[in-house]
Amino acid sequence: MMTKNITTFINPFSLGIDLETGNMPQATNHLVRRASDMKGYYMNEDALQELINRDANPIHYEVFEFPVPEEYGHLMYCISKLHPGKIGEEYFFTKGHYHKVEQTAEIYLCLKGEGYMLMKTNEGKCEAVRMERGQMVYVPPYWAHRSVNTGVIPLISFCVYPAEAGHNYGDILEQGFPRRIVEIENTVRII
Repeated sequence: MMTKNITTFINPFSLGIDLETGNMPQATNHLVRRASDMKGYYMNEDALQELINRDANPIHYEVFEFPVPEEYGHLMYCISKLHPGKIGEEYFFTKGHYHKVEQTAEIYLCLKGEGYMLMKTNEGKCEAVRMERGQMVYVPPYWAHRSVNTGVIPLISFCVYPAEAGHNYGDILEQGFPRRIVEIENTVRII
């Protein structure tokens, strides 16, 4: 016997996005991750603590959402705004996540800035796909993903994924990513 998916009926709507600043003024959810929220993710924890102390725990990245029901049939969308900077030699990145519903994908459209989408699977595959204005990145099902800002301005992306996908950050905190994106001798390197 098949289970019927229930999808809540909602009315159509539209929202504005400030393409210059990366803000979504009508967002009802505004996630702010500060440097202190990134403890345990970077290679150089001392450099992270130094940044937290020196710059009064600056904003690392932000996510703007106007949520829809987290159900089959709906599409969640957001604006991701990753600020520029480095922790030691390592460029600022988002925490990264798998989707709780592993067989769901995500699309990122880069609106501003430059960097990479770093992706990995549980089987050990790892890919770094370039992000720049006008570039769309497809994150297939089963791939964990994080944005990395290698530029000097915010990396701003428009993201779309199935609303029931959810986020699994815990596996990334425990396992990390097998590759890092760093600056060595004024050159972006993937190590």
